Amino acid sequence: MTSKPLTVSIEETIERARNMDASINERLKLIADGVRTLNPHFASAVDRLVARLTEHSVGISSPAPGDVMPPFVMPDERGNLVSLDDLISEGPVAIAFNRGHWCPYCRLNTAALGQVQEKIAATGAQIVAILPDRQKFTNVLKQDAKVPFRILTDMDNGYTMSLNLVMWVGTEMQGLMPKAGVNLPLYQGNESWMLPIPATFVVGTDGVIKARHVDPDYRKRIEIDDLLEALRTAG
Repeated sequence: MTSKPLTVSIEETIERARNMDASINERLKLIADGVRTLNPHFASAVDRLVARLTEHSVGISSPAPGDVMPPFVMPDERGNLVSLDDLISEGPVAIAFNRGHWCPYCRLNTAALGQVQEKIAATGAQIVAILPDRQKFTNVLKQDAKVPFRILTDMDNGYTMSLNLVMWVGTEMQGLMPKAGVNLPLYQGNESWMLPIPATFVVGTDGVIKARHVDPDYRKRIEIDDLLEALRTAG
């Protein structure tokens, strides 16, 4: 008797990626490969979306190193207001923009940042995550990733839009995402179908951006070692 090959679920793939002794982008690639195996049609649509975003250099015009990071005030997962001024008064801060609690790449990246929380604190810095999800869903991400840092809600992508970091998912993805169980209108509380381009900014105590990582391909993120080095030198 020939046994049938076992299909590994995306949740199993995420868990495996979390436990890998590898760089963040190697672990993210494991998830991307898993999506391509489980749903090749969806993966091909993602390829087309990323190609469109890359062609139009989406996100590249966001604030760059040397620029002052625009101020913000946003609620965290407990409903407490958090400002950029308050954050940098305590030391340099890494600001990680994510697509949502539902995004497997954002879930893995958030968990990976939590795993190096002690190293981040040792630099005198802290991290904060920002996503467009409503408070109940930022709580889901915080619990799933088991992170100590705050997760803020950028309502209607307002702040992210001011940074030129927002994109429309497009007609094709708008049709495919609900079939994959992703209900953006429910998560965000609006019908815009807009998402942030995942990005990380390292901001010094003077409010100036010291380092930036922006990539229209949301399947890639800043390497943890590069982030730690940027925080060490942020001052």
